[in-house]
Amino acid sequence: MNNFHYKNGSLYAEQTPLDHVAKRYGSPVHVYSQRSLLSAWREFDELLRKCEAGANALVCYSVKANSNLTIMRLFADHGAGFDIVSGGELARVKAAVGNTAKVVFSGVGKRHEEIEAALQAGILCFNVESEAELHRINDIARQMGKRAPVSLRVNPNVDARTHPYISTGLLSHKFGIAWENSRDLYRKAASLSHIDLFGIDCHIGSQMLDHTPLSDALELLLQLIEQLTEDGIELRHINMGGGLGIAYHHDESTPSVSSCLAPILDRLKGRNLRLLLEPGRRLVGQAGVMLTRVEYLKHGKTTNFAIVDAAMNDLLRPSLYDAWHEISPLEMRDGAKKVYDIVGPICESGDFLATSRSLAISPGDLLAVHDSGAYCMSMSSNYNTRPRAAEVLVDGSKMRLIRRRETYGNLLEAEIGLAPK
Repeated sequence: MNNFHYKNGSLYAEQTPLDHVAKRYGSPVHVYSQRSLLSAWREFDELLRKCEAGANALVCYSVKANSNLTIMRLFADHGAGFDIVSGGELARVKAAVGNTAKVVFSGVGKRHEEIEAALQAGILCFNVESEAELHRINDIARQMGKRAPVSLRVNPNVDARTHPYISTGLLSHKFGIAWENSRDLYRKAASLSHIDLFGIDCHIGSQMLDHTPLSDALELLLQLIEQLTEDGIELRHINMGGGLGIAYHHDESTPSVSSCLAPILDRLKGRNLRLLLEPGRRLVGQAGVMLTRVEYLKHGKTTNFAIVDAAMNDLLRPSLYDAWHEISPLEMRDGAKKVYDIVGPICESGDFLATSRSLAISPGDLLAVHDSGAYCMSMSSNYNTRPRAAEVLVDGSKMRLIRRRETYGNLLEAEIGLAPK
């Protein structure tokens, strides 16, 4: 069920009119549907519960997709772990749920203090991405008198068939350890005094709409696992990462979670390996919209512009990836439509939310930018000294502020004491 829908010509989130959200909290504002979040979670949870290979699986929500504490706590309350890529995200897990025992720590550039903090917190596992990182973790664990739980992130050189900026599984990418070198590095890891080899990890890309690359990557991992067994190295889990895509064009269809994971679950049947998954976008992407108000309409000879109060600092994906988001008015309006580029007030030609959209709109109208739950608020910035937007969670007919809009004071307070008199 789509929890963002029109009723009597007005756009709602569940049973809440979205113009009421903007009236109370201003614009731009990010709005999330709790029902959509939980529905996306259940797609994974219900599938894994009924499969032999998924019985003790762990779904680790990828915090980078949307790091709001309330959303993190909502998933944790339903059994989620977390995939993090920074010490800051570790701090968010602590703030949201306290317990860090279900945390996997990914990322190519873990700093000394981040590794130390993660070991002190007792995380589930590090996903190690290079030999140099492996030795650093071992050295820090030795200094702390601990043993570090480790998986090696193997790069299988499998094309995820997605945008090049969010593809991570080829040899030309910075991520992971080349499949050809991974067996030797596992042997080295097994010899290190303060390393516990827990598993094997693979994440080949994001916004995947074809499950075939995942299956191809799994076959290579299973080959490696057999080789490691011959070496006397027994792993306890296999982490297939995340990356399952969503439909940004509403006339598109996407493969179900079941169709994507069924081949993996089938191949893991009967193996003594715990399955870990790291979905992000698939859990939150379609659960959010961003509301923005039309400030001006500017008509030109070649292009009409709808200048809105949201900008690339609020939603970077179109400028960064040329990503598509559906745009719709909060109130259906009669009248002739015109084709507009939807642009923001930032002083960059690349500041746009959408191009060539046919809309019947007037200054003051509110627009919804759909499918903005993932990689929108979490990638926002203060460019042009713009405060970041508020976030609101809708549950039925109730709305709740889950992040206050920043103020100019918030932006200046870290510098005010350093300013010259």
